[in-house]
Amino acid sequence: MGKPAWSDRIKFMAVRVLPKHLLSRLAGTFARSSFSRVFIPLYIKAFQIDLTQIEKKPHEYQSLTEFFTRRLLPDVRPIDPHAHSIVSPVDGTVAQFGVIRDGKLIQAKGVTYTVAELLADVQKQNVYEGGWFITIYLSPTDYHRIHMPVAGTPSMYTYVPGSLYPVNPLGVKYVPGLFAKNERIITYFKGPYGEFALVKVGATIVGSVVVEYGNARTNVKRGQLIHCELPSAVEYGKGQECGRFEFGSTVILLFPRGVLVPEPGLFSGQTLRMGQRIGELVR
Repeated sequence: MGKPAWSDRIKFMAVRVLPKHLLSRLAGTFARSSFSRVFIPLYIKAFQIDLTQIEKKPHEYQSLTEFFTRRLLPDVRPIDPHAHSIVSPVDGTVAQFGVIRDGKLIQAKGVTYTVAELLADVQKQNVYEGGWFITIYLSPTDYHRIHMPVAGTPSMYTYVPGSLYPVNPLGVKYVPGLFAKNERIITYFKGPYGEFALVKVGATIVGSVVVEYGNARTNVKRGQLIHCELPSAVEYGKGQECGRFEFGSTVILLFPRGVLVPEPGLFSGQTLRMGQRIGELVR
């Protein structure tokens, strides 16, 4: 891991000392207010949002958060129909993917972190050893609702309080163990071939990460580690919405050994659309 340039060092010094949780909560409160709607046109222009795909006209959204978490028109994100396909749960960019070896995942070139750290559970490391992971980064331009990569029933989620470092490329490069340091919600699903994990990572200015199957959300004051069993949860179909980011962040998918074969040609830096095929279930 190389040394950051002076400009990057200054940025990260500022990030380290700033009250990231407070600023993120304040930003979330503002973005949910009706006053924030005046910034929607500026947001559209700054990030070149494609308005032909969204379900409502920009002036119909009552807040910046409501626009940011906008739903899309039906059929603009077709779900790969193959019975055994695994699809991208979000719009975003492939940051890293690969096999989990010695309990480690790749964050960036020369930077790793462990499954036990990410999931805050040492015992889970053996479950995913030898399996595949894929990390997908969502930029402010992207659609920010989270969908199911395959059909599955949520069995448990874990809320892990932590920091809120930026998860942009600079943060990934220069904050070792970033995804295991930031706040996150980890959901375990019972899928066609056993358990898989969907990790939703919070970040600076992310007002909250919200899930459909429980009350957990990130960036709460004095947050505490929560493990919540979901004995009465219902199955979600492939492509069905299961959560959202209130401002951008990262998702990480983990599958046990022998379950996932990545799509040929998948590469780091690839742009994905929700519902796009990223692999195949095998067994």
